[in-house]
Amino acid sequence: MKSATEKEKKKFLNKKVIFAIVMISVAFFGSFLVYFILQVALNTESPIVVVVSGSMEPTIHEGDLLFVKGTSPEDIKNGTAEDKDGDIIVFDARGLWIGAPEEPIVHRVIDKFFVGDIWYFRTKGDANSLPDAAPVPESNVIGVVIGGIPYIGWVKIFLTRSGLLIPLLVIISALLIISIIRDIMKGEEEDEVKDKKADEEISNEKRD
Repeated sequence: MKSATEKEKKKFLNKKVIFAIVMISVAFFGSFLVYFILQVALNTESPIVVVVSGSMEPTIHEGDLLFVKGTSPEDIKNGTAEDKDGDIIVFDARGLWIGAPEEPIVHRVIDKFFVGDIWYFRTKGDANSLPDAAPVPESNVIGVVIGGIPYIGWVKIFLTRSGLLIPLLVIISALLIISIIRDIMKGEEEDEVKDKKADEEISNEKRD
């Protein structure tokens, strides 16, 4: 029979395994929960974006992480290219002009106009010499930049450009799973050794 100490150790091991599984789940699903909360709070599908070019320097730098808020088109502040006083918006340029990037663009509003029942925005990067090739309809606007954290997005940029993002996530997950399995097997092996030792002691006592 197993002693109380052995049962306690096994119970502690089981708790450790459960705790590890819970922590992995929290880390994985927690990030999605936080992102969902930000989506609701900031009223946009993309509340966080990473700047992937220097077109808005020196105001915004490549690698900056930005917070974006969904804003009604009529409330987006107009400005001029010279004064640079318009809102900085994030928008999806795919389909608006040939060669538009896949990533959302972060540029400043330098003009806005109303056609039919749709608002359009002319945009330009502060560091660019020319405005963007086509006006941006309100349906393509993701939101207005309301703040950010400098350069922290470089981690994502590096991992994405190097192709290491997915492999790194897989490796980390695999290491955590291996660690859990190793703890389980180690606990079972220790129990087997102790049980075998206890059986030998009982056998020796009977012989005596």
